[in-house]
Amino acid sequence: MSNGPKRKPSKQSRGKRRPPLTRERVLHAALAIADDEGLDALSMRRLGQALRVEAMSLYNHVANKDEVLDGMVDMVVGEMEMPLLPDWRAALRGRALSAHEVLLRHPWAAALIESRLSPGPERLRHHDALIGALLRAGFSLELTYRAFLTLDSYIYGFTLQEVNWPFDRDERPDVVTNIEPHVTAEQYPNLVQMMGFILSAGRGDAAQPGGKAAAYLAEYAFGLDLVLDGLAAARARERQ
Repeated sequence: MSNGPKRKPSKQSRGKRRPPLTRERVLHAALAIADDEGLDALSMRRLGQALRVEAMSLYNHVANKDEVLDGMVDMVVGEMEMPLLPDWRAALRGRALSAHEVLLRHPWAAALIESRLSPGPERLRHHDALIGALLRAGFSLELTYRAFLTLDSYIYGFTLQEVNWPFDRDERPDVVTNIEPHVTAEQYPNLVQMMGFILSAGRGDAAQPGGKAAAYLAEYAFGLDLVLDGLAAARARERQ
């Protein structure tokens, strides 16, 4: 017995229909959860909730959580500037500054990137471009390998320290003030000098344009230039 013709969905209900689930949507949702709530909050169940689907339906697009994490890493690396400038130093400096900026946007990413063993296409292209920039500049294959490791150790190491510091930069003077009673000039003369510098630098941070963010970036750029100076010197020695 017929129940009559089926009603077509109204234009309003069709407009509310969710877009189809894709691997890209899954990864973007995972990235948003990690950015907003931290990487520990990410699970397949939480991801399903964010996308308003059952967790099991996610497995039609990603094999497991490991694939989600690898995909997230590839998306983050894809935001970083590729080292493609003809001048090797400018290329590596631009790439390092861009990587630092991207990793601060995704504070969980520095540790995750260094822990993943299945690089995706963006990460492979990025690494290939970095190696190519060094080889074209006349670095030997051995020195290119060492430069690659040194640069990434600096980029990820500095950023990990920055995002995991137990207090903000503008709180440094308060930290120094709190430990001052326990640090005397007689016992720790060099440390007392450094504490005085930190107090004065903290006042300078507050006054300069950009505040603490600019001050952190200046520290990062200072160390980066030391690394690049060292690589330039190593290349010159190798050529001799």
